Amino acid sequence: MANPPIRPSAHGGQGQLRIIGGEWRSRRFSFPDAEGLRPTPDRVRETLFNWLAPYLSGARVLDPFTGSGALYLEALSRGASMALALDVNANAIASLRKHLDTLNCGHGQLLQSDTLRYLDSQTPAPFDLVFLDPPFNRNLLQPACELLEGKGWLAAHAWVYTESEAPPSSLGLPGNWRLHREKQAGKVFYALWERQAPSEPTATQ
Repeated sequence: MANPPIRPSAHGGQGQLRIIGGEWRSRRFSFPDAEGLRPTPDRVRETLFNWLAPYLSGARVLDPFTGSGALYLEALSRGASMALALDVNANAIASLRKHLDTLNCGHGQLLQSDTLRYLDSQTPAPFDLVFLDPPFNRNLLQPACELLEGKGWLAAHAWVYTESEAPPSSLGLPGNWRLHREKQAGKVFYALWERQAPSEPTATQ
């Protein structure tokens, strides 16, 4: 069957995303095609943001493998005070920048960057919520988690969302992250983790 024609407004236009809730509910945006890009499906996003509803208002959000920007835009729509998105793909960042301009959104930040290099080299600022949805089969999730925890990117009781090709219990994530919720959609496992601040060492008598 022939592929549908690509509309000029689609920025290279291989897909569409819809914002599910919040200020920009039902707004639709296109995103460019890229290798490894797996936009989080609507039903998974709806479940995730139901989990996060009590924690989103005023949150500082980091989306280090933003891709289509579906989670990033959803968080901004639902009351995040600021959000930083990273992606190595220049087209993905350029497309998201146009979307922020269209929405007249001034509290979204975008950077074209290699995520692991950025997390390892930049001065950290604590984030309340992090979305980790990296391309699969590239060994990106575990090192990203180690950098987030080890370099000081997370607030004391931050929430971290992961998508993975393996069950959450097998990921080997930092020991002070508590698995809060998990589900599976097809071959994708998605989970929400609550960071527990590491215990202060007990003073010796």
